[in-house]
Amino acid sequence: MKGSRWTGETLRWFDRPDHYAAIHFHDDDLHDAGWSPDFEVPITAAMKSGVHAVRLTTANGGEAFVTFFVRPPLGTATAPVAFLASTATYMAYANSHHGWEDPLSEICYGAALELGPTELFLNSRPDYGRSTYDRHRDGSGVCYSSRLRPILNTRPKHSLWNFGADLHIVDWLEATGQPYDVITDEDLHRNGLALLAPYKCIVTGTHPEYHSAEQLGAVEAYLARGGRLIYLGGNGFYWRIAWHPTSPGVIEMRRTENGTRTWIAEPGEYYLGFTGEYSGLWRNNGFAPQRLVGVGYASEGFDVSSCYRRAPGSFDPRAAFIFEGIGREETIGDFGLVGGGAAGLELDIADPRLGTPSHALLLASSERHSNVYVLTPEELMSAYPGIDGIEEAKVRADMVFFETPEGGGVFSTGSIAWAGSLFHNRYDNNVARITGNVLRRFIDPTPL
Repeated sequence: MKGSRWTGETLRWFDRPDHYAAIHFHDDDLHDAGWSPDFEVPITAAMKSGVHAVRLTTANGGEAFVTFFVRPPLGTATAPVAFLASTATYMAYANSHHGWEDPLSEICYGAALELGPTELFLNSRPDYGRSTYDRHRDGSGVCYSSRLRPILNTRPKHSLWNFGADLHIVDWLEATGQPYDVITDEDLHRNGLALLAPYKCIVTGTHPEYHSAEQLGAVEAYLARGGRLIYLGGNGFYWRIAWHPTSPGVIEMRRTENGTRTWIAEPGEYYLGFTGEYSGLWRNNGFAPQRLVGVGYASEGFDVSSCYRRAPGSFDPRAAFIFEGIGREETIGDFGLVGGGAAGLELDIADPRLGTPSHALLLASSERHSNVYVLTPEELMSAYPGIDGIEEAKVRADMVFFETPEGGGVFSTGSIAWAGSLFHNRYDNNVARITGNVLRRFIDPTPL
């Protein structure tokens, strides 16, 4: 943070450390709760890789879960597929207050707020620490988050958002009998390409929003050597973060000049203290999500979800495997647990100017979004009327596919709500069919 000597001469703390000779304390900071253990759960070699939880109960019927992830030993795989758990994003949202402290929440949701037991508890207990979407009680933005504390919203049965939504993908993998391993963002940051290399296909969660340079570099290297990636979400690969170099389980981020933000960093405080890197959007760092997965964040809305209509690219012979069993005029995903459709909450679009490969196929786009859905700030040169789902063509989700070097490929759905439609009709639906078609082909070693 800036000190009293800061003059604006430089925006980078490492250029003039004497201008940054200050410390900012907050009464609601929490790195490590420091609780003494009551019991231990041994992680044995026989334990299946996956998403696990310890279930805690009380005498009066109370219930809570402590979530943890088990991966195979580094460099090994027990399945051809790995589900990449978005633990950096879970940490960024950990114990979030912004759903009720942000005065715009009800406008964005298009509905009155409903606070559950978790929200009411967190509202009364700031000592559990806040998320990077919140402000400290002195009004400054929260730059750091840690997993070394009780995190009440990374638990099953909590909500259809982030971790809860990602369980729809895990559930689908389980129900269809597809063998899979689970790996995490923190593993990816620390181990890089070596973590991904054993797998034929990597499947993301619904909202893989936060990434370090090491994480993105590993995914890019994996694709360059023929790996396959299925991006089953929206608003992914969006914010640049850093992991603490010596303390596991701690991230830092700064909300800079652009993007959808709940607070804005002070001028001169855009560079990360952990690494000295410029934070903010990956798009502002010259690495828009379209470069990696073909689509990037463009709009959001939280009232109802919509569906997809097939685009001409879906009839290209290169995409035939994706739409096997899908009718030419069939509406895709007009059902689901998240807002009633497969296209909702936060939406990504293809954009060649931002890096969507020229050979990418636009397979389908969503339609008929409400006026609660609006463009994101980075899509605007200036404010103007008509930026909502009724009037603005960019308010949509794009489904894309493209091949990568060495026979690899990427499939992206561009919507957080997609996974919430997998279960419909006991997995017998066109969202599950398309996803399954892609996964089966991506596991097949035959070059794409």
